Amino acid sequence: MSAHYPDTVLPATGPGTRSAESPVSAASWPAILAGTITAIAASLILVALGTGFGLASISPWPHNGASATTFTVMTAIWLIIVQWLSAALGGYITGRLRTKWVNTHSDEVFFRDTAHGFVTWALATMVGAAVLASAVGAVSEKGIEAASSVTSSAAKGAATSLSDSVTPYDIDRLLRSPGNAKNASDADERAEMTRILAKGIGTGEVSAEDRDYLSKLVAARAGISATDAQKRVDEVIATEKEVELKAREAADVARKATAATSIFMGFSMLIGAFIASAAAALGGRLRDLHP
Repeated sequence: MSAHYPDTVLPATGPGTRSAESPVSAASWPAILAGTITAIAASLILVALGTGFGLASISPWPHNGASATTFTVMTAIWLIIVQWLSAALGGYITGRLRTKWVNTHSDEVFFRDTAHGFVTWALATMVGAAVLASAVGAVSEKGIEAASSVTSSAAKGAATSLSDSVTPYDIDRLLRSPGNAKNASDADERAEMTRILAKGIGTGEVSAEDRDYLSKLVAARAGISATDAQKRVDEVIATEKEVELKAREAADVARKATAATSIFMGFSMLIGAFIASAAAALGGRLRDLHP
């Protein structure tokens, strides 16, 4: 290992000598901060370039540009490249800018350089995560405000005395009567039918009672026979179930893709830590070769 750091000197040892301990930490924080800033700046530049190239590769016109799958793969690969290049540059800058450690064993110098590179990578990663968390938090806050607004608007149209365990669907069932089709307004009927379908699709099955009730409402409103009304209800329920199934399948695909991406990015970050450490060791070696 001493060949890597030819200017290092072994400390004097023997019965009549005492080891001298440096009063300052071995960490060169100015070099670490310089490497961190360099890594973050490089990441921003590379991400901006990747965003520009990515937007240039897609098109709003059908059958033009990269597909969604290709775009996702390209994005993942580019983010890995960003991680590795920024880690290498930040680690190398840290190694070249740190002060020279005199009277230090070459193995210890090598360890300190790799440690400096790792700390630079860790600090840059923490800053990036903090910025990302801040952005996600802002988006989440807007989403919560929007959801609260929607919930408040929807609550105005429901009975204010309903508890969490009682839904408008339950109230609809209590107030059903054979004369509903004649006495209820068109808007009320549509709202009630929407709640019935939403309840059935959400639980996975529309009950026979609800199917019969929907058929009666459809027959009375559309002026068709009970058989035709039942057929319409069955077709709508089947269509809604199909849409719900496709939505669940899409959500499952997205979940698996997110899990795979997280695992892949985790391994990529570990490799980035190694690259930063190796680059800092290389920078430190060159630093000691040119005093």
